[in-house]
Amino acid sequence: MITLATDFGQPYPAAMKGVIARRTDATAVDIGHEFRRQAPREAAFWLRFVLPEFPPAVHCAVVDPGVGTDRQALVVRAGDHALVGPDNGLLLPPARALADGDGIEVFAVRVEEPASDTFHGRDVFAPVAADCHEVGIDRLDRLPALVRTREHEQLRLPEPAVRSDGATGEVVAVDGFGNVVTNLSGDLLDGRDAVRIDGDKYPVVPSYAHAEVGTPLVTVGSHERVELAVNQGRGEEAFGVATGETVRLRW
Repeated sequence: MITLATDFGQPYPAAMKGVIARRTDATAVDIGHEFRRQAPREAAFWLRFVLPEFPPAVHCAVVDPGVGTDRQALVVRAGDHALVGPDNGLLLPPARALADGDGIEVFAVRVEEPASDTFHGRDVFAPVAADCHEVGIDRLDRLPALVRTREHEQLRLPEPAVRSDGATGEVVAVDGFGNVVTNLSGDLLDGRDAVRIDGDKYPVVPSYAHAEVGTPLVTVGSHERVELAVNQGRGEEAFGVATGETVRLRW
């Protein structure tokens, strides 16, 4: 299969699927096309969470504020998977998760005058994803458009600071429910009934419904990271934070 993940909304992904269908009989599977626009680091977090659930596949991911510039196009081989997309850090965090401790190989794509300067999803990445599927992930070296490279963006998601009296982290994403996902490991909440954030005390609960409706809470999400949320409400509004901002927990 070939998975597709973009910040395009509609109808642009349909054009990518059309290109893929002309070049291969691979099944195209949508990861989603509503990633926060022009935010490759946030998309990298979600892809790191989602892609390991898939069997071996080619993953075409395009969140690309640098489209039309001299940024590279990349293919990354990670274990039994290949990722195709722009060289802005988007591919590396999920590739490391897919490689599961093994090394990754990065290829630059020779791009020959795409049909547009604004839609490389259709003109560059979709065709390359189809070609990777056709040649086979273990034989990417045979594609003449791919050249191994060590010159690429090395995005790493931020690491929290943990001390005896608390922890300081960062909001890495806000999901569609308004749940605030931090980079703080969920095991920091083990054995705790409550934490303080900016001086206010919040309950630590196993799931949203363990708090009264409308109550702000702290929990561990399915991604095993600390979440700030509200039962049947929006955590980013209740806690007043957004992606990229600092969160300080105190025990």
